[in-house]
Amino acid sequence: MSGAAVPGWANPPKVSLRPVLRPSSLLARSAPGMATLIKAAGVSGVVGCAVANARTGEMLESHGAETGLPPASVTKALTALYALETLGPDYRFKTRLVAVGTLSNGVLNGDLVLSGGGDPTLDTNGLAELARQLKAAGVREVTGRFLVWGGVLPRVVRIDNKQPDHAGYNPSVSGLSLNYNRVHFEWKRGAKDYAVTMDARSDRYRPAVTVARMNITNRDLPVYTFKQVNGVDHWTVARSALGNGGARWLPVRQPELYAGEVMRTLARSHGIVLKQAKMTSGAPQGATLATLSSDPLRDILKGMLKYSTNITAEIVGMTASRARGAQFSDIRGSADAMNQWAAQTLGMAHAALVDHSGLGEDSRMRASELVQVLSRAERQQVLRPILKDIRLRGKNGKVDKFHPLKVQAKTGTLHFVSGLAGYVSAPGDSELAFAIFVADTSARDRLIGPDRERPPGARTWNRNAKALQQSLLERWGAVYGS
Repeated sequence: MSGAAVPGWANPPKVSLRPVLRPSSLLARSAPGMATLIKAAGVSGVVGCAVANARTGEMLESHGAETGLPPASVTKALTALYALETLGPDYRFKTRLVAVGTLSNGVLNGDLVLSGGGDPTLDTNGLAELARQLKAAGVREVTGRFLVWGGVLPRVVRIDNKQPDHAGYNPSVSGLSLNYNRVHFEWKRGAKDYAVTMDARSDRYRPAVTVARMNITNRDLPVYTFKQVNGVDHWTVARSALGNGGARWLPVRQPELYAGEVMRTLARSHGIVLKQAKMTSGAPQGATLATLSSDPLRDILKGMLKYSTNITAEIVGMTASRARGAQFSDIRGSADAMNQWAAQTLGMAHAALVDHSGLGEDSRMRASELVQVLSRAERQQVLRPILKDIRLRGKNGKVDKFHPLKVQAKTGTLHFVSGLAGYVSAPGDSELAFAIFVADTSARDRLIGPDRERPPGARTWNRNAKALQQSLLERWGAVYGS
């Protein structure tokens, strides 16, 4: 465990946390107040927001900032800090092929184990590299079993149980995960019926899989159904929803067996025949024949913050919790460990997160606490360099490349929940840290069944919430810029 990545977190703030208003400023008097902007936005629910001087931590103004609200994927910014401090920016995940037996004249007399190291970015290309290394190590035959192990992390069937079965952003989580634990489903209309494929494709390979299977049925709704039988994911899809053709990624519920089947196919391409993959509960003890290292953690986190990949957040969060010695059996238990860290190290006494990704709607965070953390992270140049550039819009509704405000932030979106937190550079070399949470939890509570995927009114609500976020940023830029 390394704390060098985020030094000085335990130091208390040196400035008052009370908002500091500047009524003498002409712009402060002429710019619409926060309450006016919030009312004009017409967004139902509750708004909590705060802005601070990013260089000093001085709180400038806030509204409802002491109210705990769902942060959605803004949670990933905190997860990134947690992982960076615990593991360090140069940490790499390792996936290995381990020989449990003796290798003689190209024959492994014993078992071969695909051992997961918790790499959230492992893909089919990576398994192909392991297969190449296996051949280069001189292996031609394996007499024993082919085992797969992902026990470095607890096995989690779904990140959030309230999401639809077919949501690709809500897969299983394991210490051995492939292609973000998603399988590629593609369909094409033929002369008599549809041609369907299920594969673990990458930009170089398209190995077919049988651990996930699809059947087309004659119905209108539901579009998808799912059940698991004898270790196989069985899907059905409504014929009426398919059209002429298309593709989508579906979540995998047997991640270790999925990776094992793809590894077996790629090994066969090198003339190495492996038996059907079986799961093992014990960490393999033997000689390492092949190793694949991930990119550095900092690069992984930059991709996570850009694309908001939930499984990456959960895996790096749980890996950090394990490194800190926390005992847990599920995502919520690991999130509790992160909550304790946030309270003790960052002063976020009211952080109450149920996961590391923000997918769970029961998470709560205060804008006031997050802004203080962001300003401290900015002074240490920890988070801002890996945040995504957020493009603001002009009066015509289109992205304005020349907008005077430059924003690096993390977005967060659930139905009737919208968050944005990060940094804004305003004219006059002003650097601000901000957090904006908007949530109508009553509207979310009313979502049932099919409404959870495309609820009426959610798109308009979200559009208005994002417009409010930009209005607040423009106010702060005008008031606290030069």
